[in-house]
Amino acid sequence: MIGVSKLYCGAVEPGDVLRYHGRGAKDLPSHLLQFSADKKPVVVWNVTRACNLKCVHCYAKATSGPAPDELTHAEGLALLKDFQDFGVPVVLFSGGEPLMRPDLLELIEFTVAHGMRAVISTNGTLITPEVARRLQDLGLSYVGISLDGTEATHDKFRGQPGSFAAAMAAVRHCQEVGLKVGLRFTISRLNYREVPAIFDLVEEYRIPRICFYHLVYAGRGTKLVEEALTHEQTRALVDLICARTRRLFDAGQKVEVLTVDNHADGPYLYLKLLEEDPQRAAEVLTLLQMNEGNSSGRGIGCVSWDGEVYADQFWRHHSFGNVRQRNFSDIWTDMSDALLARLKDKRPHVKGRCARCRWLNVCGGNFRVRAEALTGDLWAPDPACYLTDAEIGLS
Repeated sequence: MIGVSKLYCGAVEPGDVLRYHGRGAKDLPSHLLQFSADKKPVVVWNVTRACNLKCVHCYAKATSGPAPDELTHAEGLALLKDFQDFGVPVVLFSGGEPLMRPDLLELIEFTVAHGMRAVISTNGTLITPEVARRLQDLGLSYVGISLDGTEATHDKFRGQPGSFAAAMAAVRHCQEVGLKVGLRFTISRLNYREVPAIFDLVEEYRIPRICFYHLVYAGRGTKLVEEALTHEQTRALVDLICARTRRLFDAGQKVEVLTVDNHADGPYLYLKLLEEDPQRAAEVLTLLQMNEGNSSGRGIGCVSWDGEVYADQFWRHHSFGNVRQRNFSDIWTDMSDALLARLKDKRPHVKGRCARCRWLNVCGGNFRVRAEALTGDLWAPDPACYLTDAEIGLS
């Protein structure tokens, strides 16, 4: 996760992080969590496989109804209590569509009552004014609503006419009750030209946060491999995101803009600032070193609806164990699993240009699951890295 607004627009200074002595995840405010030193994992809990839409890029391959082996309410509460004991700072409730789980509100209430931040990732279509009010009353920290473009594009991605209108209505419902709401946009060749229109929506609706997700080849998203951006398109898009974020800041609209799932964005922003503002570039490099790049299997983890534990929500083909047999905390710290042990520090294991890259300590080896999906070797260079050999110090 690369905070474009934090880094490129100067919304965060190194001192903002360093004043939290020790930089423990439990002490940092949510917007600084990526700079924690202990990397206590933010956990994505896919609480159900059920979804009311049929998104073409769904990493979870969601279905119209719940899976037969989803964690029970009691098992869910035990899981959340273990999260608390382990020091998990944030629980991200996802799916499927999390609002299709009947006891979701009770799970959120338990999470908040036990000192953790609760957020949800949703398609928004089930957020009525009453649901928004209830989520706000429970102390939910954030609602991330997925949007894939303007109306025609979004409805095609989601497989349901009217889903765009429902998602934007959900944004308004959240805003009306004072619940922080933002957008999530997964980038591909099918929709990247609509990024300016998405920024227009952010500006018009005064949406405080937007995350742009680089495409990961997982679940139904594997069908979109040929729709991944070229390196040149990615560079141009990151430049556009930077320019539009700067425009928002110059207009006094301090939107939190992030890119996710491609840590080449970090060095790219640094090199961009090195030409534009060398003093700020030095501060950004310090922040990037605190961030440490991709954190799959370390600073982020995933628990599936059936209790399986994964390195992140995209790595569903390798389970480290099941919370029905062992606590998440025990699974997460058990280094007898060779993959989990290596993911705690990927740098000695990556190959090719990744191993020789000058930014390895900043990027952390980028997204291993994407390398595996395209090459069959999870330690091969991430094919989505768009930095040139010269930029990474190989020529």
